Amino acid sequence: MTITNQTSPRARQRRGLYARWRGLRMLAAVALVGGALAGCTGEQFQKGYILPPGALEQIPIGASQDQVLIVMGTPSTVATLDGEVFYYISQRSERMVAFMNQKVVDQRVIAVYFDKNRRVRRLANYGLQDGKIFDSISRTTPTSGQEMSYLAPLFKLLSFN
Repeated sequence: MTITNQTSPRARQRRGLYARWRGLRMLAAVALVGGALAGCTGEQFQKGYILPPGALEQIPIGASQDQVLIVMGTPSTVATLDGEVFYYISQRSERMVAFMNQKVVDQRVIAVYFDKNRRVRRLANYGLQDGKIFDSISRTTPTSGQEMSYLAPLFKLLSFN
């Protein structure tokens, strides 16, 4: 009796199906890992007030308090400091991977100062530049005084570090 190393067509067909099944399993595993990694990509978060495009340009010096409310909406907080001040507070943060901590990218406090007649006296757009509160409209850093005492706690509240 001679034993030959030939396989039947049915056995070859089973091996071919097994090889295809193994290839499909490998493809499914790669797709699953790719999908999981795509879900871990960066996210951006916006907290607080979202400034409408062109809103600050619609508020000239001398505009009424009602006009500010129509254009900007309800302020985040209001202070009475030598007249009334509306503060619109926002923070933008991001995280590169879904399970990492958020990193603050930008913080803004838009302040609208009113005089005794409830007319806009001054606009300020405060942000963080080099770790100091910075007004990007007038390009100035406020000196220590009453205004800083109101803004510093707002920025500390927004920062979650």
